[in-house]
Amino acid sequence: MLNVAIVGPGLVGSALIQQLVAHSQSSRFGRLPIAVIGIINSKKMAVSSTPFAVGDLSEWKTKILGDSASAADLMQFGSSLAALKGPTAVVDCTSSDVIAELYPLWLSKGLHVVTPNKKAFSNDISLFRKIQELTASPTGPSIYHEATVGAGLPVLSTLNDLVSTGDKIVKVEGIFSGTLSYLFNNFSIPGATQKFSECVAVAKASGYTEPDPRDDLNGMDVARKVTILGRVAGYELSTNTLPVENIVPEELRSISTADEFMARLPEFDEHFKKLNDEALASGSVLRYVGMVDGVNNQSSVKLARYPLDHPFASLKGSDNIIAFTTERFPNPLIVQGAGAGAAVTAFGIFSDLIKVCERFDVSSAKI
Repeated sequence: MLNVAIVGPGLVGSALIQQLVAHSQSSRFGRLPIAVIGIINSKKMAVSSTPFAVGDLSEWKTKILGDSASAADLMQFGSSLAALKGPTAVVDCTSSDVIAELYPLWLSKGLHVVTPNKKAFSNDISLFRKIQELTASPTGPSIYHEATVGAGLPVLSTLNDLVSTGDKIVKVEGIFSGTLSYLFNNFSIPGATQKFSECVAVAKASGYTEPDPRDDLNGMDVARKVTILGRVAGYELSTNTLPVENIVPEELRSISTADEFMARLPEFDEHFKKLNDEALASGSVLRYVGMVDGVNNQSSVKLARYPLDHPFASLKGSDNIIAFTTERFPNPLIVQGAGAGAAVTAFGIFSDLIKVCERFDVSSAKI
């Protein structure tokens, strides 16, 4: 059995718990025995030597992390997991830098790590290299982070397969932000009439953006994803040196609140209208894209124009799309679909847990 310990059971962690509960009651469980034995949030933690009961997991806030749970202690949590029998995977569902720094310690204890947290793979490259070293052995601890780039989309697994089979990566280009995809799919299309500020307001009200939309519009989330892809492809990219176009108007970058930002954004509708009108006049649309181009040293994150017949121009809703141009795929290999949301991100994590099971033949391992 693969023991699973969840760090940060928020929206994504809770969705993963629901999926694992359903899995435990399915016919698939015999072949892929994956069970939750640990949960920790910012205040409480619990670790069990046997899987938590389905009923308890369904009400984990009170039945597992209730009054009887221990005070949260990440170091003790890791030590308790390392003492368990059988393989154990720590699933970090946070976006914490501090927790990402613990991955080498957990790996050195023989724990596997599965995570949607981008920090360990896009912060200082020394941490990335350390993780690579600790997971180099095919029989040692593993780390999987498919959900860091495309939630449930097979982006990293596709890139890894291309690299592992010796294909030459020419370029990886894509729309990596569901928020920015939604904005420009609605704002920059022939016949659209909504102003840019109105598109942002609708996206915020619909839950597509961060509480402060500037955290989406500044491009840093996309920059982290591009950095991860570049590093997996073998390039030493860094968010510190990657050119990133921040589309938040400069006058609005330092104002104190999101409400004030939203109130003043209409002042810049003409700026965005001009950019869009120029693109449409040339037979193109605007899309916010990230690009890994290590061959020409042209990796970037920016607002760019694409002709109307380009796959990026016909994207709908908040979907992501990633195009891999390689020596074997001169016409790009394209991955497209929902790239955000708790359910699809949990699916991406779950898929990685299955990879751990299959890689280490967990179905036949003794508890």
